[in-house]
Amino acid sequence: MKARNVDAVVAGFRAAGARCLIVSGVVDPACGVHVDEIPQASVTVCRLRADRGVLRQRFTGRGGPAELVDEVLREADALDASTFADACVDTSGLLVNEMARAVGERTGGWPAFTPGPSADAPEPSAVAAAGRSSALEQAEPTADLPVLWLCGTTGVGKSTVGFEVYQRVLGAGVTAAYLDLDQLGFCRPVPDDPANHRVKARNLAAVWRNYRAAGAQCLIMSGPAEDEATVKAYADALPATELTLCRLHAGRQHLTERIMSRRQGGSWAQPGDPLRGRSVTHLLHVVDQAAASAAALEIAGIGDLRIDTDGHSVGQVADAITADAALPGLCTW
Repeated sequence: MKARNVDAVVAGFRAAGARCLIVSGVVDPACGVHVDEIPQASVTVCRLRADRGVLRQRFTGRGGPAELVDEVLREADALDASTFADACVDTSGLLVNEMARAVGERTGGWPAFTPGPSADAPEPSAVAAAGRSSALEQAEPTADLPVLWLCGTTGVGKSTVGFEVYQRVLGAGVTAAYLDLDQLGFCRPVPDDPANHRVKARNLAAVWRNYRAAGAQCLIMSGPAEDEATVKAYADALPATELTLCRLHAGRQHLTERIMSRRQGGSWAQPGDPLRGRSVTHLLHVVDQAAASAAALEIAGIGDLRIDTDGHSVGQVADAITADAALPGLCTW
């Protein structure tokens, strides 16, 4: 599924002008990367490794449970014995920038650009659909599937709360999917679409088809929605769904606390977080923007539901959402 989702977003990123795509993630030591499921791209697989002592230190240092260390090390041993990767970089003792440089060296100076598709080449989306139409047709729902979209300003807790709701749905025995819209839009520069909504909406539609084909009964997603036009763009990308837009709100004091905490990683260690490691001055500017955005969203009344997060834990906010939102296994219509 992960490989198919990579293939699904290739078309969206290419349409936005991307010339290359970097993917990070864990793969099965025995199977490696399912390159055959990514026909739209020329895939180079680079495996990162580290010595056992380094892995132990890194895993526990980021809060990993000590009881899982042995399992992590066994998986690392299996990966070291594998042969699926095109290149391997030992990250022991290296800083992040040194690792990145080593990856470039070991992969022959990746990316080595090739000419783009010719004018008469088929659309990438058409290529992606070839051979899969039957699976998707079988996955077409007989009724609209519920989608819960958590929106709100920066620092309000969209991703943290969204993932908590997702875990609760899974705990109720429901096959569910979760998406962070920001993770679908890491593509720069796109000067005519600064928030990358066009890229995100296209990638959302493509990935949701894969989740639906895998049996997902609902989707929980998090991401900003500035106005009704933005909401409509995403709604149009999700046909045969029943979309509930839930806006989380927080006052300036709580936004300040949450945004400042993201300087060190925050409660949700978002990959590629643009606030991580930034100066206090910069973060205070982000607070001003976030507070202004929250006020504008209040005036516009964006959302089918509004949940105030001030002074509430993640669990309490999730309780309020699941009491009102229509999600299978947690509540009724």
